[in-house]
Amino acid sequence: MYIPSLSEIRKIIGYRKFDRYELILEVRKIPAGYKISGEIKGIVDDVELFSFPRPDKVLANNWQSWGPARVITKDFKLNFPKDLIEKFGFSASIMPEVYFDNLISDYFLAADTFVVGALKSEIGHVYFKLSDDTISVHLRYFGKMFDEWTPIEPIAVINLNPDDGLTYYAELIAKENNITFSSHNPVSWSSWYQYYLDFNYEKMISDLEKSKELDLGYEVFQIDDAWEIDIGDWVPNEKFPSLKEVADKIASYGYKPGIWLAPFSISETSNVFKNHPDWLVKNESGVPVVAYENWSKKIYALDTTHPEAVEWLKNLFVGLKANGFDYFKIDFLFAGAIQGKRYKHNVSPIEAYRMGLKVIREAVGDSFVLGCGAPLLPSVGLVDGMRISADTASFWDPNGPDIGYPNAYYALRNVITRNFMNNILWWNGPDCLMLRKEDTQLNDAHRELYTIASLLLDNMIIQSDNLSYEIDKNLWNLVKKYKTYGRRRFKVSGLMNGRYKITSCGTNGCDELVIDDLATLQYKVNYDTPRIELSKVVEKRTDGRIFNYYREKQ
Repeated sequence: MYIPSLSEIRKIIGYRKFDRYELILEVRKIPAGYKISGEIKGIVDDVELFSFPRPDKVLANNWQSWGPARVITKDFKLNFPKDLIEKFGFSASIMPEVYFDNLISDYFLAADTFVVGALKSEIGHVYFKLSDDTISVHLRYFGKMFDEWTPIEPIAVINLNPDDGLTYYAELIAKENNITFSSHNPVSWSSWYQYYLDFNYEKMISDLEKSKELDLGYEVFQIDDAWEIDIGDWVPNEKFPSLKEVADKIASYGYKPGIWLAPFSISETSNVFKNHPDWLVKNESGVPVVAYENWSKKIYALDTTHPEAVEWLKNLFVGLKANGFDYFKIDFLFAGAIQGKRYKHNVSPIEAYRMGLKVIREAVGDSFVLGCGAPLLPSVGLVDGMRISADTASFWDPNGPDIGYPNAYYALRNVITRNFMNNILWWNGPDCLMLRKEDTQLNDAHRELYTIASLLLDNMIIQSDNLSYEIDKNLWNLVKKYKTYGRRRFKVSGLMNGRYKITSCGTNGCDELVIDDLATLQYKVNYDTPRIELSKVVEKRTDGRIFNYYREKQ
């Protein structure tokens, strides 16, 4: 149904009958907008709920955490390199058959005067298809059969500009899903953006030693990809001793041990692939589906509905926790949500993904879980932190492909455009700070802007440097200083025009970061007027009385 304006959203109310399914839609008023809900019954693949006129400029969002969240105009064309389509596979979209030939936004869409977005994704996938003149709102259920009337994923229509409306949207999601996550946002070190796969136990110990010498104040020390035999075979390779020894060594320095793995990904060279092909998501012919390509290999998807695969997944994380790991970076999570046949029939990809994520969450208990490469909305309530950007990199390229490839420029752009999720849905992970002054193409301004934006937005702070290199100590001292201020309240404006202003308040007062041009690093930091610093004086009088008072530091 086409409506000429979102102000006429009530026109979509009512009962609709199609060849294979029935649908009832309801619309009720909420502060600043409307909530669309309803029920569905029958065999359902793709439902177009309604359509409305397309503005010239919209903020569009990709389905998983690496993908872009960017403002596009009507002349924007998706320019995805054709030679990468097969390699990216489902990492680009849960619906590659739609994505590569259309322009879509997943979960939400915003423009100058509105935000429209799904409040849940437990069964179906909400997306927006953009044509030249219209936007159509879709619910994708991937052929699922509903024997009984079942609630659809609710959608909010918010009549506010994105600077205000997106934060309100996130609050509605949190309320709808009764979200809880860790109250603490730890400061961490990660091996990845310094060493990549060239990491071993000796380098780990070297950086542990150096971290204490430099007194960097980490809470978590996390080893990344490089420790495992293969993707899917999560046991240490010849570069590392037992996982218990690794965790014990990290803990001996006073840090929480952290570990990386891609739990829903199975490499074509792994023992799991060779010995348990029945654990994989398959096509209609019973052949395992390639989820994506990486590590110069085909990567398949774990069927998180298969009882044996579920038991293997549970034991994997129970074992990691028993070995002493208390922080889990789980990556390439989109693999758990690919389309295909699973052991359990009539389970949507979204349901399967959430089933797998719940197994992990229950296995690790109150340990910190950082999602990465993850379907965003289906992950709410099941992770503590979320990487909300493409991989960062030791270079800054505003002209590179905006497709989720590593690039510090696009990573920081997403840190800003997805700012509203932070401390409402989870802790936003802006990806690692690289503060080394060698072995990098980043200059002082790149490092400073990335660090200050991450601090003012109260994001997770994770450093990834060889600590034997020269590190920008001033920036790390700034990190340590800001972490003493506690949680921050922040406001971001300028999302639609790209001239960003971040106002951030904490116990130190309110600071401001103004970015006139992110690409060319035109920015200014306005720190709050310094408070008078006081020093405590304890005076013991001759009569035995003790007086405590404060005086201004000179």
